[in-house]
Amino acid sequence: MTQPAGSKPSTRSKTSRRSKTGAGGRTPPPAGNRWRLQDAKARLSEVVREAQEHGPQRVTLHGRDAVVVVSAAEFDRMQRPVTGHDIVRALQASPLAEIEFERLSFDAPVRDVEL
Repeated sequence: MTQPAGSKPSTRSKTSRRSKTGAGGRTPPPAGNRWRLQDAKARLSEVVREAQEHGPQRVTLHGRDAVVVVSAAEFDRMQRPVTGHDIVRALQASPLAEIEFERLSFDAPVRDVEL
């Protein structure tokens, strides 16, 4: 093929473009749990399914983690308000749980009150 006058010849050959698609014409899933934003947008239902079945899925923007897609159950678990039971469990799991301490108390005089 001849080039029009004044134009530069293309440095890319048509054979150098290789399809990144797998069998069936689909892009294979990413390794691990990271998705490029453009892939996550195109395959959102798959990202959601992976989050539900295999845990959090990270979406990257310009090569950096931008957001994490988690299942609703995982999100609810993370957002659950802290209760007294949670505090007791945390204290029991503490490496300091075995330390005994002496609780000081003293008797104070009590005054009589008329009711």
